[in-house]
Amino acid sequence: MNDFREELYRRYSSTFKEHISEFDEKSVAVTLSKYRYQYLPILKEFNKDVRILELGCGRGIFLEFLINNGYKNVFGIDVSKEQIDIAKAQNLNAEEIGVLEYLKNNNEKFDLIFAIDLIEHFHKDELIPLFEGIYNKLRNGGAFVFHTPNGLGINATRIIYGDLTHLTIFTPNSAIQILKLVGFNGIKFFESEPYAKDIKGILRLLLWKIVKLFLNGIRLIETGGTERILTQNFIGVAFKD
Repeated sequence: MNDFREELYRRYSSTFKEHISEFDEKSVAVTLSKYRYQYLPILKEFNKDVRILELGCGRGIFLEFLINNGYKNVFGIDVSKEQIDIAKAQNLNAEEIGVLEYLKNNNEKFDLIFAIDLIEHFHKDELIPLFEGIYNKLRNGGAFVFHTPNGLGINATRIIYGDLTHLTIFTPNSAIQILKLVGFNGIKFFESEPYAKDIKGILRLLLWKIVKLFLNGIRLIETGGTERILTQNFIGVAFKD
């Protein structure tokens, strides 16, 4: 990766992540709770012995989530040495290496590959090698799961422009375009919506439904159609048949 991203990723944790996110025990617990709502329904389709790879694992919070939920055969990679050092300090199985380099040079196969807030960090001319590499690293019947900013999102600009290394922004339609191109099938998309963990969460989810209904009314007037995915991020799941 001989471009501007090298310097930004070199100190990605100390000059960026630690300034936009909280990593105290309470904040991590909130993140883990959100992961349970978003990803456990997907994981339950697979047994606990599956082999899981996380691309762009950062400091390992999602790896920790997987282990806490009984998925022990997990491995993560990230190009940021600072973040991998944090993950290794927690005895997590993680390696410092670039995603494209790993996908190109490693022959191991996985049942599940996760990419949470990762695919938006690549130039368009890197997308085919990226998605082909992911497809080729999956066993037959395996799934690729990703979370990424939504170009159609109502409040997406704070995410899209909140990181200098965000280079390609997807919508469900453009995600289908690249996923189908490399061979994926059984593609599904989900909103990254508020989750009803308590009374506050229930209220937020209800208000979100109302706001979405109102904005889809405007779209219906303008275009004659509506959008199903309007959250600032969305989740995609695609299978290798």
